[in-house]
Amino acid sequence: MYVTHFYENKTSVLSQLLVSLPIVEENIKIKGRKAKIVQITQMDDHNYHVSIIFEKVPKKQPLKEIGKKKR
Repeated sequence: MYVTHFYENKTSVLSQLLVSLPIVEENIKIKGRKAKIVQITQMDDHNYHVSIIFEKVPKKQPLKEIGKKKR
């Protein structure tokens, strides 16, 4: 069992107790957001720090309604 700490830009996102370690370049989902593993650092026998990058989600533009007046 490994204690795995997930970090994004030095910010702790999640800490988990895992049976197997994730692999570099693996796509994972954390808190409903897609992420990619960049680096895995071993701190001691059972502690690992995993650096991740979240996928950027573009903001949706509101639809402009043609022909309606503002009241």
